[in-house]
Amino acid sequence: MEAIILAGGKAERLGDAAGGLPKPLVPVAGRPLAAWQLGLLGRAGVDRVIVSCNAGAGEEFAAALNGLGPEVAIAEEPERLGRGGGIRFAAAERQEADDVLALNGDELLDLDFAALLARHRSSGTAATIAVAQPRSPFGVVELDDDRVTGFAEGGTIESWVSCGVYVLSEEALARFPERGDHETTAFPELAAEGKLRAFRHEGLWLTVNTPKDLRRAEEYLGAHPEWLQA
Repeated sequence: MEAIILAGGKAERLGDAAGGLPKPLVPVAGRPLAAWQLGLLGRAGVDRVIVSCNAGAGEEFAAALNGLGPEVAIAEEPERLGRGGGIRFAAAERQEADDVLALNGDELLDLDFAALLARHRSSGTAATIAVAQPRSPFGVVELDDDRVTGFAEGGTIESWVSCGVYVLSEEALARFPERGDHETTAFPELAAEGKLRAFRHEGLWLTVNTPKDLRRAEEYLGAHPEWLQA
């Protein structure tokens, strides 16, 4: 089983906390952020991971991630291709024409990848996306007409949103753009044809964008070292 990690994101919002590194290589609990993803993927049976990164960054990713789990291959984009284009470009480096996992390199999810793969394969669909109901960052004001009756912590958002984790078949990959975003092109087409399914995820979903996110990730992974046990 192979997987693709999109690793072209910059760490601009992390500022000095990134130490000048690409976001997936920023240390979290003593390891590069992407190393924790490698551990989870390895536990799910993935034995080869293709890292899609910016031109010239391949050696840095290979040096940081080799030996930390599944075999690591590098796909350096000749130019910025967007998320959909990056996945399609990296998919050309696969060793087998089979279903492939794809995920963003700056996120932490305690997703059951094995269950996601099993759901995808049993459905016979072209693509399966992981979806979640994130918590609202805003407190809730309870009203009776215009009278405030109370306050409550923000709950989960009612709508389901994409976690940026997918299982993709050959049919789905063939629809991906060479440049641009698949969630505005390929996925709407597949959905209209009834070939796109969802896998509900109710656990951790944390995108590491800011120093506050980095602290949360440090705290979580410090308490869950088993993520690295392939």
